[in-house]
Amino acid sequence: MKEGPDIAQIGALIGDPARANMLTALMSGQALTATELAGAAGITLQTASSHLAKLEAGGFIAQRKQGRHRYFTLADAGVGRLIESLMGFAADRGHLRHRAGPKEPALRKARICYDHLAGDFGVRMLDSLVAGGAIDAADDRLVLTAAGEERLAAFGIDARQLKRSSRRPLCRSCLDWSERRAHLAGTLGKALLYGFIERGWARRSAESRAIAFSPEGERQFLALFPLAQAA
Repeated sequence: MKEGPDIAQIGALIGDPARANMLTALMSGQALTATELAGAAGITLQTASSHLAKLEAGGFIAQRKQGRHRYFTLADAGVGRLIESLMGFAADRGHLRHRAGPKEPALRKARICYDHLAGDFGVRMLDSLVAGGAIDAADDRLVLTAAGEERLAAFGIDARQLKRSSRRPLCRSCLDWSERRAHLAGTLGKALLYGFIERGWARRSAESRAIAFSPEGERQFLALFPLAQAA
């Protein structure tokens, strides 16, 4: 009898096209109903319920009730990292399910990855923070520096409070499927993305995972995270 983690079971759960589409839809970070997930997967509600039960039993998703409605989300950030990594692996080897279309440039520019910013803007943000000394990326670990805490405080983020309020890592590297490089995850990545949205710099798309920056929001973002420091 073989010992160790059962990756075959995990692969079987993710490998079904309908379940893969559901998990990808939940990468938006939003809680979705079974009906919405059935639409994302292109299947009937009855079939979706069966798939959702398997994903929940496998530890991929969680559900919560609100009144008479049930909503589903990814179980935790670890599931989000796994799906993003698999998407990067597939894209890197040419396993793409669709042709590039109008949504593709928007997704590559800026999108939500579970609860943090990904795409070109996400990679730029991490590169700028590292180059400016706000984050130390030595030994493949991301550590917020004292200078970084001051820089975030000026943006309205209390890094020490983030550390106290969550068991999740403050800074975590997440491989970006479109850029093939790392962007910033963890509670800090989440706080920054939600800060952009609260300031009106960006908004979430209702039709996809794209994050749309306003012209002024993009100007502010590029000024806050310049790449000239990385030269």
